[in-house]
Amino acid sequence: MTPARTINLLRFLFVTFSLFVGIWVGDVIVGSQSLGGAWGLIFGLLVLLADRLLRGFSLRVFSSATFGLLLGFLLSSLLLGSDVLRYTSDQTRWIISLCVYSAFGYLGSMLAIRSNRDEFSLIIPYIRFRHTAVQDVPMVIDTSILIDGRLIELCQTGFLSKSLVVPRFVVDELQRLADSAEPVKRERGRRGLDLLNEIRERKDMSMTLHDSGVDEEIPVDSQLIHAARVLQARLLTNDSGLARVARLEGLSVLNLNELSRALQATILTGDELELTLIKPGRDAHQAIGYLPDGSMIVVNHARNRVGETVSVIVGGVFQTVSGQMYFAELKSGAGHRA
Repeated sequence: MTPARTINLLRFLFVTFSLFVGIWVGDVIVGSQSLGGAWGLIFGLLVLLADRLLRGFSLRVFSSATFGLLLGFLLSSLLLGSDVLRYTSDQTRWIISLCVYSAFGYLGSMLAIRSNRDEFSLIIPYIRFRHTAVQDVPMVIDTSILIDGRLIELCQTGFLSKSLVVPRFVVDELQRLADSAEPVKRERGRRGLDLLNEIRERKDMSMTLHDSGVDEEIPVDSQLIHAARVLQARLLTNDSGLARVARLEGLSVLNLNELSRALQATILTGDELELTLIKPGRDAHQAIGYLPDGSMIVVNHARNRVGETVSVIVGGVFQTVSGQMYFAELKSGAGHRA
């Protein structure tokens, strides 16, 4: 049974329980089972409505709001306990007290929700929260990352957190891809599911499946941003458009494509390289080799050296849509052909 069905079942059972309790209370107190059942049903539906309105209201926010409410109640009690209203009537005192408690409770809750963990140490000086290292911050994983396949190797380097959060809708999207009639999509979906199973079996990595409770009608990108915001996690993706939108929303985003470009070796004109020539080039005298990051180097007068590892000197750089392409010459003049 899927978590969504489990939640709907619990909601149905709660409404049914409220209905029967209402019937029992109506029969015992009011003497009308129908009236009691109606009020019990209304009560259960109102609670469900409150549950829908509080969707996305995390336990951290709830605890912060509760602390702020208690702080506002304490300040209100101190203010009203100073007898500043002793010359007012009981009715006026009751109205002012209600306003003071409501205002301070609301302000305290909102201030606590907007505060971070370090700011709480100003209020509670003897309690210090442990600073969480960047490597310990959980990461919400996008579908494109699972399809990419480099996630485990990156986490093993120690540069990325090993605490991974995979939203349920990402798994559902991989399942749809794995069941697709198109071979390419089917292969990508199966690769992502195999990677999830491999991560789950590893003892050095932690993976959590998260049920965000977001409507299926909302686009997947919006659901990812919502999940990262609720969990206060970083978003790991290969989608440049999603990364830009998430950064506009104020989220911390890691883009593997940006990381790959940043790690590309900086090669300047005149640099000497050891290069394995893979295949002939477009022109009759050219040969082609590749750098570890995939950049192509076209070596002039080296067609007869294909299959060998040679020393080349970079002569120029050409920017293409897919990256940079380099032109080079053999370091030694031996073997040159016009």
